[in-house]
Amino acid sequence: MNQSPDLAREALIREMDISMTIKALSLKIMAGGRLSPEEGLQLYQQGPTGLLGMLADTIRIRKNGNKAYFIRNHHIEPTNICINKCLFCSFSHHFSPERWELSIEEILTTVGTLDDSIRELHITGAVHPDRDLYYYGDLLKKIKVLRPTLAVKAYSAVELDQMIRKAGLSYSEGITYLKSCGLDSIPGGGAEIFDETLRKVICGMKTTSTAWLEIHETAHRAGISSNATMLYGHLETPAHRIDHLDRLRTLQDRTLGFNAFIPLKFRNSNNKLSDLQETSPVDDMKLYAISRIYLDNFPHIKAYWPAIGKQLAGISLSFGVDDLDGTINDSTRIYSLAGAEDQNPVMTVSEMQDLITSANRIPVERDAWYNPLGS
Repeated sequence: MNQSPDLAREALIREMDISMTIKALSLKIMAGGRLSPEEGLQLYQQGPTGLLGMLADTIRIRKNGNKAYFIRNHHIEPTNICINKCLFCSFSHHFSPERWELSIEEILTTVGTLDDSIRELHITGAVHPDRDLYYYGDLLKKIKVLRPTLAVKAYSAVELDQMIRKAGLSYSEGITYLKSCGLDSIPGGGAEIFDETLRKVICGMKTTSTAWLEIHETAHRAGISSNATMLYGHLETPAHRIDHLDRLRTLQDRTLGFNAFIPLKFRNSNNKLSDLQETSPVDDMKLYAISRIYLDNFPHIKAYWPAIGKQLAGISLSFGVDDLDGTINDSTRIYSLAGAEDQNPVMTVSEMQDLITSANRIPVERDAWYNPLGS
């Protein structure tokens, strides 16, 4: 009788030339155990890339089989005028040669031109000093009148922090109001790195990590799901990364409100950290893998392909990733301004399907809540 894939992998781990500690941690994962932060850091730093990929792939299969998801989506970035001056940013008006603030009418014009097949509208941008909660609530209401079935994922926690505090409301009151206006989910941006000492160096003016987590927890308790991100490849250490993952895992234990985790690669063009070397593809894949291993309560790990490129996004499907985001339709400039290889990010449905199929995965078109859509 043939061994099950899990038993075969366990046997392979026992035969591998790795330390007894890494072997024990690997077998613990295969048995469904949870790593402590200390164990996660040790596996991340000492585990071979191939082993991490195998472990992450095992968890991916257990959670999502051989499926790899994508969505037809469109981004709108309302403004790049920002109150913050983050060192890694190439997007805000402080560092970009461009400057814009779209009006509600301009945004609605764009929404009105979207193909009916678009399932999700992603709205996020800079933290504008003057626009308040009611401005952005009004925008949501008008989008829903124009396209009532379009799922709107809008406003990162740092944007929400500014607009809600400006309105003099609690997070709960502000998020409840936006939900009544048509907010369906929240993107994961603004998390950057949670360690407060490092956060003060790279984005000292930005919403604190404590506030970011509180806003997402408040949204989850209001019935609004969200994503989570981590900006990696700048001044942080592996210990900072594991700490970041651990705080997310702890919150997810309480709420189960996160849909996906998205590692976001730092790109070094046109910002104050341009002297830093970008992470290698091997480093990228190791991070995807340890994210899948450590975040055992997250249903999905997403590779945001405009950040790492289509080729690496395809490779990431062998390192625990099960979602490639969406078609994008050349609607975002955040990574283009930072020097990403896809200066005009767009992927057709057929290209997305081919990329997934070439990785021996099953392409599944989804809605904003990971419900599969019929062909």
